Order: sequence, then C-alpha cells, then structure tokens
Amino acid sequence: MSKYTQREAITVSQILQAKAAGKKISCVTCYDAAFAKLIEATQVDLVLVGDSLGNVVLGHDSTIPVTMDDMVHHTAAVARVLRRPFICADMPFLSYNLSVEQALSNAGRLVQVAGAQAVKVEGGAAIVPQIKAMVQAGIPVMGHLGLTPQSVHAMGGYRVQGRGSDAAKRIMDDALTLQEAGIFSLVLEMVPAELAGRISAALKIPTIGIGAGPQCDGQILVLHDLLGFDEEFKPKFLKKYANLGKIIKDAISAYDGDVKAGSFPAAEHSFKD
Repeated sequence: MSKYTQREAITVSQILQAKAAGKKISCVTCYDAAFAKLIEATQVDLVLVGDSLGNVVLGHDSTIPVTMDDMVHHTAAVARVLRRPFICADMPFLSYNLSVEQALSNAGRLVQVAGAQAVKVEGGAAIVPQIKAMVQAGIPVMGHLGLTPQSVHAMGGYRVQGRGSDAAKRIMDDALTLQEAGIFSLVLEMVPAELAGRISAALKIPTIGIGAGPQCDGQILVLHDLLGFDEEFKPKFLKKYANLGKIIKDAISAYDGDVKAGSFPAAEHSFKD
C-alpha cells in the first residue's frame, strides 16, 4: 500500500472549511526530509516547499536561479516523509509563464513525480489561463500576490506592496480574479495589514499572510527564519521562536574543540575487539 493511501492527510476541502469556520491555518516552508520529520510531529496544517530554498539552502541571493529540477528534488524529499500536512510546491521562475502547456507539464512533474498535492504560482490576471488549465487538470493551485519574489527586479527590491489606493485596488482586483480562476488559497506577502484584511473578507478562499498582518486566514514563515538560523536577518514581520543559529554554531565549535583536544572520541564512543 502506498503512503498516499496510508496518510490521514489534510485536504483542500479541509483548508477551505477552515476559512468558513474561522479557524486559523498554520503554514511553514520545508525543503528536506530531516525537517519534514520534525514538522510531521506537530499540528502544522500546510507545508510549502518554497523556491525560497534558493536563498535558504542553495546560497543564491534570490529565488530566480531556482530550477524545476531543484523543486522536484526537494519536494520529493519532503513528500517521502510527510503524512498529515498538506504539501504545496512552488513553481519556480519562468516554469509556468510561457504557455499553458508549459505550466501543465511542470505542475504535473511536481505532483506526479515529486509528490506535491498542490502548486503555487506568483502573479495576477496574466497567468489566469495557466491557472484555469491546471485546475481543470485536477491540480490544486495556490496564488501569491503582493511582494512576489520572482518579480523582485521589476519591483525594485523587497518592499511593501499595495500602498496607495491604485496599488491596493490592483491587488484586490487580482485577488478576485485569481479566485474566479479557481485557486484554493492565496498568499499575501508584505502588504499593509488593512488591505490584507479587506482582501481576506472579500474572498471565499483562505488568505495566507507573510508580513500581511493578523487578519489573514493563516500565516506562513520560512522555517529557517522562525527557528533563528540567521541572527542578522530581522525583518519587521518575522517572529523568531528559537535561536538555533547560535545553538548549532556552539555545538559545532564544541565538537571541533573536543577533536583537536583529543577528548573525542572517548572510550565510550569506541568499539572493542
């Protein structure tokens, strides 16, 4: 029996029902099996295998260099372990923008090969044909508006989006358009809290906020950020729930010292004849 029939998985229907019931949705990113195993032991609802892996795991300064092969590789690692949380995978830069056929082919790889249960795309009305085609093919789609990191060059950097009436109206209009196209949820990134609240109230589907205030239906943070891997990274929207960066560095330094002092391995770490 496959893991897909064994898992008591959260479904799209349950995510939509959470919105209707006023229940908040928790979401984190994940990129590998080690962290997926830890997340599996929690009550987190939704896991995003984000193209943020470009920054967090691969050492790039943006998400733009991330490829479909990268996303398939990391999504598969997460999907091999997770049973309960709903798994959504990012479609990386230019993997869905060129045509409906391209979008279907790449989304199909993430679902059929890598084991994702849904895909996420960035953008508004321009990608409606792709969204409709993926939804009609049976692939759940999550939208993403506000700061869309794949468009960071066009946006002039990582800055709050939707300030001013015209910009706010564009995001609201895009949100309604994406809902009509069939998305099951919408990430709102770095938009004013009041605007995010109005969008959340206007939509029947749940909004997932990051830097978008408390009125969104759910929240997402990059796992390594909330765990405090990078002591220098302190954006306004981030709450750090641990300081693992220091803990890990201290552990590695202690190991290094023990090895160089000859105190590791000791007798209890060695085998006898």
